[in-house]
Amino acid sequence: MKERVALYPGTFDPLTNGHIDIVRRAVKLYDKLVIGIARNEDKRPLFSLDERVEMALDLTREYTGETVIEVRPFSGLLMHFAEEVGAGAIIRGLRAVSDFEYEFQMVGMNQRLNPDIETVFLMADPRHQAIASRLVKEIARLGGDITAFVPPTIKTRVLERFAK
Repeated sequence: MKERVALYPGTFDPLTNGHIDIVRRAVKLYDKLVIGIARNEDKRPLFSLDERVEMALDLTREYTGETVIEVRPFSGLLMHFAEEVGAGAIIRGLRAVSDFEYEFQMVGMNQRLNPDIETVFLMADPRHQAIASRLVKEIARLGGDITAFVPPTIKTRVLERFAK
């Protein structure tokens, strides 16, 4: 039987509890999950690509389930990376209607680029629907408490970054 491989791409700057929730749920569906950390300098990330990969590796290192989790950086076209890792599916988390509108357009374009790779949407857990990396950074920058939004190790790194 062919290995079922999915790709969960994102900037993950930083990884949030919402991202971790999507990972926990995606591993139930696939034999291998590749977490693709995007190089996206247009978003002016708080953390370097290497730092974001390191944080994702730290958070997934403890996973002991049957699904293989791999963390890899990538740049360029998402569909090229999906083909490179042998993904049959791209995992996307949805928080709100605005997410759906953007993702709907992306699915249409991606299907034209490679109709063999499906996009699978996982709805955000209601506890995590409001969490966005952009908002986490803004709250932390302004001295707010981000404990409920990110894992403890990520909180420490975000606070250290803003203390500099």
